[in-house]
Amino acid sequence: MSTRQLGVACNRTGNHTFEPIVLYCMRISFLIHNAYAIGGTITTTFNLARALADRHEVEIISVLRSRERPSIALDPRVRLRPLVDLRHEKDDPRHLTPAEVFPSSEYRYSEYSALTDERIGAALASLDADVVVGTRPGLNVHLAVHAPARSVRVGQEHLALGHHPPRLRKALRRAYPRLDAITPVTEADSAVYRRTMRLPGVRVQALPNSVPAPGLAPADGRGRIVVAAGRLTPVKRFDLLIDAFAAVAAAYPDWQLRIYGRGEERERLRAHIDRLGLYNNVFLMGAVTPMESEWVKGSIAAVTSEFESFGMTIVEAMRCGLPVVSTDCPYGPREIIADGEDGRLVPVGDRDALAGALLDLVGDDELRRSMGRNALENSRRFGPEHVVGRAERLFEELLAARREGRPVAGTSHTLASSGFAARDAVLVAAGSVMRAARRARR
Repeated sequence: MSTRQLGVACNRTGNHTFEPIVLYCMRISFLIHNAYAIGGTITTTFNLARALADRHEVEIISVLRSRERPSIALDPRVRLRPLVDLRHEKDDPRHLTPAEVFPSSEYRYSEYSALTDERIGAALASLDADVVVGTRPGLNVHLAVHAPARSVRVGQEHLALGHHPPRLRKALRRAYPRLDAITPVTEADSAVYRRTMRLPGVRVQALPNSVPAPGLAPADGRGRIVVAAGRLTPVKRFDLLIDAFAAVAAAYPDWQLRIYGRGEERERLRAHIDRLGLYNNVFLMGAVTPMESEWVKGSIAAVTSEFESFGMTIVEAMRCGLPVVSTDCPYGPREIIADGEDGRLVPVGDRDALAGALLDLVGDDELRRSMGRNALENSRRFGPEHVVGRAERLFEELLAARREGRPVAGTSHTLASSGFAARDAVLVAAGSVMRAARRARR
């Protein structure tokens, strides 16, 4: 590790005293699926890499490359290294051969191959990094298998553990004990990891996504617009939002709902809007990147998901000065929104509660603007400058433990986790039986 000392931080120990932690210039590598696409994981990785580059040497290794330049601007101080260029190698025979290291139960498995296994393995084996960070479960498995022992291995988790299929959780139980740390994006999911996974010696610590301050003046609360954004998929429940907004449009016909994003639900949502006669009030705006200029046109943001691993759109809206009305779904919203202070939390799937919360804000200018000011202030804790400090301390503590030969985590929850492992094993076996039965019927 580089010996350039940057400063001293303090860590509270068990006896309530503080011990110094010396911060050094570190070499940090991120392993990401496709840095040339668009998505929340890419955005937050780029944000964290940019902030870390102020004091460290940072690179992003992109397994796939699909275009000449990234869709999202990357700080020029951060090195970007692609491994498989799909523009030239998508028909390579090795890329047409199934992957063996990347777990077959992972959502992105169809995009991985013998070629990606080979390139990822070679890239990790040759790393001269102090810290290497994976950004999805399948890549975290690669870290466990291929990352050099001299590097601290950190597996980020941008999806909640409970939303991984049982087969994937089983694969992660085998691989994750070889990591040094797991960093879910919420405290709630961190607690689930500690309770249900058998990970002796692995540190589990929440590290939220970061969102930089927008380069625009915040919303002033005058725009008569409710803004929502996300992929147009069933889990986002934009149909519920449209239903709830019908009550707003009936009482305040000069208000609009603008929904940003693309996805499989677009035509169904368009028909739903027409069926309710809301074509003058509800608009499907398509995908816009970046969203800051659209958030600030509004006065309220709305999130109606059945599930949010974190809630990047919530933070983005709050950083633009919008109060957010959100479903109280697992796990992110409750850790971001202070109910009644900078937004509102309503039960999942409750149209009337959602409509009531929107009407409260639409009908009270001062309440709306006050909550917007609170949202702007409270969301500062998700700025890269705050999140990067937490990441730096984690990385340095892990490196210090490695140097001194001491464990990086406390007592594991082995007995409790054994029951969850057994349950997943039963679910995996049942799934195998069902798949075999389906094949027999063909």
